[in-house]
Amino acid sequence: MIKKAVIPAAGYGTRFLPATKSQPKEMLPLVDTPTIQYVVQEAVDSGIKDILMIIGRGKRSVEEHFSRNFELEYQLREKNKQEELDLIQTVPDDVKIHFVWQHDQLGLGHAISCAKDHVGNEPFAVLLGDTVLEAAAGAPPVTRQLMDVYEQYEEAVLALEEVPREKVSRYGVISGLIKRDNVYLVDGLVEKPSVEDAPSNLVIASRYVLPPEIFSALETTLPGKNNEIQLTDALKMLLADGPIYGCKFHGIRHDMGNKLDFIKTTIHYGLRHPEFGKELKAWLKDLDLN
Repeated sequence: MIKKAVIPAAGYGTRFLPATKSQPKEMLPLVDTPTIQYVVQEAVDSGIKDILMIIGRGKRSVEEHFSRNFELEYQLREKNKQEELDLIQTVPDDVKIHFVWQHDQLGLGHAISCAKDHVGNEPFAVLLGDTVLEAAAGAPPVTRQLMDVYEQYEEAVLALEEVPREKVSRYGVISGLIKRDNVYLVDGLVEKPSVEDAPSNLVIASRYVLPPEIFSALETTLPGKNNEIQLTDALKMLLADGPIYGCKFHGIRHDMGNKLDFIKTTIHYGLRHPEFGKELKAWLKDLDLN
């Protein structure tokens, strides 16, 4: 049973400068809700009640967002604004969110290693804080999909997505054999390969379920490009000692670290907004795009 989730959210967000000079990329809103709130909600909807966020310099607003603002709550109650009051209740009372600082930006692997003391000797989920994974209609949350695979095999599980071949150089890529339905037995991993060197077009999609042994692997992982410790390198060590599975999830990935994807996703969620979705759709239809 997976009880804990780790959400790395310490990166600088340089691709969104100047917007992220004083605002974390994870707090950039999808219409009226910060990106990272969707990520937390996915973990909560998957049944996780213990969440650790890895934050860094300039990320204080992430911590503030998930902390209670008693003055604002009082003002909203005084003005009988119950709907707005409900909106700022970001997590249920039985969900605990903790924070730990990554003082040096040394890569995703290093960020996850910062969770060792909190996680302890148990498996855990990892959800990258700048990527929203929207489950398909009728499907469980993506993290829950991975947890279900873990509960069957009790080995590391990676979320997988098929992408156009020309985009593989942006991601970690796997090779493997399909076991059943959308479950793969991984036999190789490579971080951001060239199109020519990529073993497939199945890429790792920002969600993981990892065993506690990942921390030992991270401790012995040598820094790579930009002196960063890559999670993919540590996963290769795990793969040398035992199986890793991949789950091609049912849903859509929204990469909020990419400007074009951010714009597309904002429109996507805007069209579904109960307050103005229909009006936005009509406006888009009326645009002269020639």
